Amino acid sequence: MIYPYFSIKKLGLGLSLVLSSFTASAQVAETPYLERILNTLASDEMRGRHALTPDIERAADFIAQEFKEIGLKPYAEENYRQTFHLNRISAAGQNVTVNGTALSPDQFLIFGRPAELNWDQDQTIKTSVIGEDADFSQAFRAHALQGKEDEIIWVHPAHQGLLNRFKKMIGEESLVPVSANAPQTPTKFFIIQDQAPQNFQFTAKSNQQEIPLFNVVGMLPGKSKPEEYVILSAHYDHIGIIETVDQDSIANGADDDASGTTAVIALAKYFKALDNNERTLLFVAFTGEEIGMYGSKHFGSNIDPDKVVAMINIEMIGKDSKFGPNTLYITGFEASNLGQLVQEQVEGSAFTFHPDPYPQQNLFYRSDNATLAALGVPAHTFSTSQIDKDEYYHTVKDEVATLDIENIRASIEAIAHGIVGIVSGEQTPTRVEKLRE
Repeated sequence: MIYPYFSIKKLGLGLSLVLSSFTASAQVAETPYLERILNTLASDEMRGRHALTPDIERAADFIAQEFKEIGLKPYAEENYRQTFHLNRISAAGQNVTVNGTALSPDQFLIFGRPAELNWDQDQTIKTSVIGEDADFSQAFRAHALQGKEDEIIWVHPAHQGLLNRFKKMIGEESLVPVSANAPQTPTKFFIIQDQAPQNFQFTAKSNQQEIPLFNVVGMLPGKSKPEEYVILSAHYDHIGIIETVDQDSIANGADDDASGTTAVIALAKYFKALDNNERTLLFVAFTGEEIGMYGSKHFGSNIDPDKVVAMINIEMIGKDSKFGPNTLYITGFEASNLGQLVQEQVEGSAFTFHPDPYPQQNLFYRSDNATLAALGVPAHTFSTSQIDKDEYYHTVKDEVATLDIENIRASIEAIAHGIVGIVSGEQTPTRVEKLRE
C-alpha cells in the first residue's frame, strides 16, 4: 500500500494497560516469536520478496511451514499455496512506416501486446483521429480502455509530448492474468500524424512468459458456521532489489508488509490454540500486491463473497499511527460497522480504532481488501502507517531496526480481541455497498 513514517517509540506502560484491560485469556503473541517471524521475512536472504522472482518462493515456503506447524488446514493446495499464472509480455520489435518513411519510436505508441502484428492500408481496421484541439488525455483513455476491436488512432503532432509521457508510464512490459475466460485484448496503435496517410506498414512482436504466482492460505474450519468465512490477510511480497544506497540494494520491506504478515501468522497461532472459532477462519498471505494486487484479485475471484462475513487486511503496523500509541486506523471506516464492532470489544482498554485519517488517498480501494470490498464484503485494511511522513517507504531503509516490535504486538492483541465477536458468530458486520456484481 502507499504508506509510511519513522518513529521508534516503545509503548512501555501503555502496552501493559492494553493487555491488562483485555479479557483474561492467553497472550496473543510473545515478543520473541514475533521477532523471529519478522526478522526472517525481512532478512537479506529473502532479497526483498519480489513476486516475479524466485526469491518469493523462499518467503512462501517459510509461511507455509509456519501454517503447517501451527496446525492449519490447507485451503487450496496441500502445500498451502493457491497458485495462478500471469503472462509477462514484453515488446520484441516494433516498426512503423508511413508514406514510405520509417517513424522514430517516439512517434508512436502501442497499447496492447499482440504476439505478432502486421497491418497495412489494405486491411479493414477501424481508424480514428485525435485532433489538435482535442483533450489528449481524455481521448487516449477513451480509445485505450473502451471498445473491443483493433484500432489505429492518428494523433496530431501537437500532442507528441503527452504521447511520450503516456508511453513512459505504460512501459515496455505488461502483466496479464492467464485465464481460459480472459477476453482477447484489442491493440490500439497511436501514431503521430497530422492527417491519415495514403499508405502505411505497421509490424510488432512481443515475447510472452508464463509466470506462476501463489498466495499462501491456511484454514481453521468453523465449528457451527463452517460456511461463513472470516479472512485475516496481509501481502507478503515486496519490491525486491532496487537502486543501491550506501552499498545496500535490498528493499527488505519490514514494515511493508512483513509486519502485517507477521500479524497474520501470530493470529493464526492464537486462534488455533483457542480452538473456539464458530466461523471458518482463513489466514491469507497475498502475493503480487506491489505489482497490481494480483494475488488478492485472484483470491477474491475464486470465493463466494456472500459467504465472507468480514475481511481484516493488515498493512504496515510497525510504527505509531497518527493517533499515537495503542491505536490503529481502519480504511473505509464508514462503509460498514466493522470498525464500531471491534471498538466495542476493546472498550475500557487503552486501545482505540480510528477512521482512516487520509481519506484523500482513497486507501480503501488501494490495498488487498479492495476486490472483496467492491463485491459488498465488509473488507477493511487495518494500519498504523503515517503515509505522509514515512521516509523509508519503498527504500532499502525499511528494515526491522526502524520498527517498534511492541507496536506490532499491541496491534495484534487489539485485532485479536476486537474480532472475537465476529469469530464467535455473535456479531456480523453490515455489508459494504457494492461497486460491481
